[in-house]
Amino acid sequence: MTSEIPKFRAPGEKIILILFFAVAGTLIIVVFSPWDPLLKPKADYLGRLAAIAFFALLYLLTRKTPVLEKYQQVVFGLLVLVTAVTLDWVFGIHLIKQLGMRANSPANIALVKLNEFVVVAAVIIAFTLASGKRPGEIYLQKFGLKLGLIIGAACFLVLAAGSIPIAAGWFQGKGLSLAKVIPWIPWVLIFVFANSALEELMFRGLFMRKLEPFLGKFTANLTIAVVFTLIHYGVTYTADQFTFPSGAAAGLPGAEN
Repeated sequence: MTSEIPKFRAPGEKIILILFFAVAGTLIIVVFSPWDPLLKPKADYLGRLAAIAFFALLYLLTRKTPVLEKYQQVVFGLLVLVTAVTLDWVFGIHLIKQLGMRANSPANIALVKLNEFVVVAAVIIAFTLASGKRPGEIYLQKFGLKLGLIIGAACFLVLAAGSIPIAAGWFQGKGLSLAKVIPWIPWVLIFVFANSALEELMFRGLFMRKLEPFLGKFTANLTIAVVFTLIHYGVTYTADQFTFPSGAAAGLPGAEN
């Protein structure tokens, strides 16, 4: 891989990259979603294999073609993403169901999500290291860890304290009480950590440093946030399928070096 990615010389190239990333990301995240795939089982299997093969061939093409060489990091990220969501679907969702575990209790929901995180993180880290990059490329670094944990713990405590009205307002939660909520807190904490870390790796981790040299920080953030929002299409835990994930997306990829 090249050590540096040249910036675009023409504004039109920015638009092409934004559209390419948005379309490819939407295809991967919506059509081959690990949680709610659009295709029937046989077509889904074949489609995932075809998507992995397509991005693998496209990546090889960018390595062999000088005019396309500057795109190889972005294409590589998409190859990793489609591989991660596919293995997440196989080992993080499908296999767990076959083993009889159902996400029908706070403990089971947390453990299923933790398993998903392990699968996705393993794929992304393995591809990153195999490509010759350090973990810092996907924001796995010690910088700001203590401050981040303090801020995260404070936010979690505030939201936990207001969980009952938040559940009623956003998620149609009914009949909740402190007696019910307090025993759930450890499992909620596991779920929050696993889910946020999974989504950070899949989006900001994989793509921020690949898109920023081309698009700049703001446009790269916005482009990633659009695809991130689409991952929540079809969710059933909130009636507001736009405002809720969009609010989360606004801050998703914003951490700095």
